[in-house]
Amino acid sequence: MTHVLLLGGTAEARDLAGRLEARGVPITSSLAGRVSAPRLPVGPVRTGGFGGVGGLVEWIIGQDVTAVVDATHPFAGTMGAHAAQACARADVPLLRLARPGWAGHPDAADWTWVQGHLAAREAADALGGTPFVTTGRQTLHHHLSAWADRDLLVRLVEPPQDPLPPAWTVLRSRGPFDVAGEEALMRGHRVGVLLTKDSGGGFTAAKLTAARTLGIPVVVVARPARAEGVEQVSDAGAAAEWVLSRSRAG
Repeated sequence: MTHVLLLGGTAEARDLAGRLEARGVPITSSLAGRVSAPRLPVGPVRTGGFGGVGGLVEWIIGQDVTAVVDATHPFAGTMGAHAAQACARADVPLLRLARPGWAGHPDAADWTWVQGHLAAREAADALGGTPFVTTGRQTLHHHLSAWADRDLLVRLVEPPQDPLPPAWTVLRSRGPFDVAGEEALMRGHRVGVLLTKDSGGGFTAAKLTAARTLGIPVVVVARPARAEGVEQVSDAGAAAEWVLSRSRAG
């Protein structure tokens, strides 16, 4: 009997869970637990970490998992590395489901691409103007000291983990966003540079179009490297077929 462990937390993971549940494939979705009110997929859900690679191996073996799909966020590099190591040790097939990045965006060549959040801050400083930071609350510690007294627009889904400087304007909002709204936001806050990360997909891409229209430069943090040798697909349909093909083979 197939039992798929779906490392989720993304729209793609929820889509895949729905497809597999509709085909009668037993699944367990695992969420990191970092979001207070996550959008839940269909089917059984577990929340929280596994306790490292060893804990994940134990869970895979103990729950008779026959395949793992890593559909975590493109920047969840630690979980991806743990999944690759655990599946190799447990001799269980692993698939990476990752939405396409923005490298193919029509404006990508005009952006400043950097490796890491410190480099992103330095690039934003060089470009000047009020930064609009959309890289998530877990990245803000990189900017606290350097930008403590600087006007900053920050957009978060979850509330900040620690108090933020009084000079910062913090917006709590969850996408999807539209271009008109993003343009109005950037104009209203006199944004001079957009600082984002290569999350990919269309859910939050409107800000990129708005920045182009307004002539606002964009700094993009590139995705972290993933474990080599892991098969990868870019949509839930292909991931579902990968799972079903293994079910038929079994």
